[in-house]
Amino acid sequence: MTAQIQVSPVGISDRALRRFEDIRDLLPDVDNPTPLVRVRNSVSAPNVYLKLEWLNPFGSIKDRAAAYLLRGLSETDGLAGREIVEASSGNTAIALAAMGALSGTKVTITIPDGVPQETKTLLRMLGAQVWETPDELCPVDHPKDGAIALARSLAASGDGSLYVMTDQYENPNNVRAHYETTGPEIWKQTGGAVKAFYAGFGTCGTITGVGRYLKEQNPDIRVVAIEPEKGHRLPGLKSFAEANEPGNLDRNVLDDVIMVTDDSAYDMTMQLHSRDGLLVGPSTGAIVHAINANAGSSEGVVVGVSPDGSAKYTTYFQDRLGTQGQPTL
Repeated sequence: MTAQIQVSPVGISDRALRRFEDIRDLLPDVDNPTPLVRVRNSVSAPNVYLKLEWLNPFGSIKDRAAAYLLRGLSETDGLAGREIVEASSGNTAIALAAMGALSGTKVTITIPDGVPQETKTLLRMLGAQVWETPDELCPVDHPKDGAIALARSLAASGDGSLYVMTDQYENPNNVRAHYETTGPEIWKQTGGAVKAFYAGFGTCGTITGVGRYLKEQNPDIRVVAIEPEKGHRLPGLKSFAEANEPGNLDRNVLDDVIMVTDDSAYDMTMQLHSRDGLLVGPSTGAIVHAINANAGSSEGVVVGVSPDGSAKYTTYFQDRLGTQGQPTL
């Protein structure tokens, strides 16, 4: 007798078969988490794991936030025929543009002009309108908030009838995304053994949402934020010496804040590539540098976020690599 293969009907996503009808079905949750991978060679502490968020469908941890931001608009009928506008250094913008393309929603992104060209090209390929914003658009005391100021100005234009801003810096759905998905995933994947969690200051949805969830499970878990230096070149991270603190930041969940320089972040990023084969972006390098400098060899699992991969930053790395290691013809 020939066994019959049972398959679910075509037109229905099946996670067991890894067959999907919509790229958005790849978004993670507790039953389908992004992986935790041990860092074996670039750190001295024995139990350091990275949560590889660049394996999300649109390439970063911001896929989670963007999905929740759009869901929030849908639940309140917030779009109502308007175009989405958002300020972003790249990752949230890419996720919003991709999901907007799928739903037929127009997306306008205001983006700092220093963001890598690869990111701007990807956004335009996804059909987004990209407004590059110089720092001078914003007051002197917070010079890095120019893109946010422009997005809010657009959202207020036409009596609010033209654009709706998802506002990732102030929207609690950003925090909710990580409280309901990223945090529970880490807790389950470590079997509750996580002792410390490290993430960067950015929109602060990740550090607040994950930190809040983990603290509720075990108040002794250390939650550590990474902050770049003033004038940094680490897309996705915020120095509050030159930018406003987002409304999403809850400092009550933080146990420590560690400052990291560009050189330390980029050196660790290249080390993670060459020694661990991890194709991470520079914000991951900043986070791992902080872990390596502070986690020590104490027992317990340390988890750091790896927000995105390195492909969008190759021009940045080329500036640092030069002709290092290249043969002379």
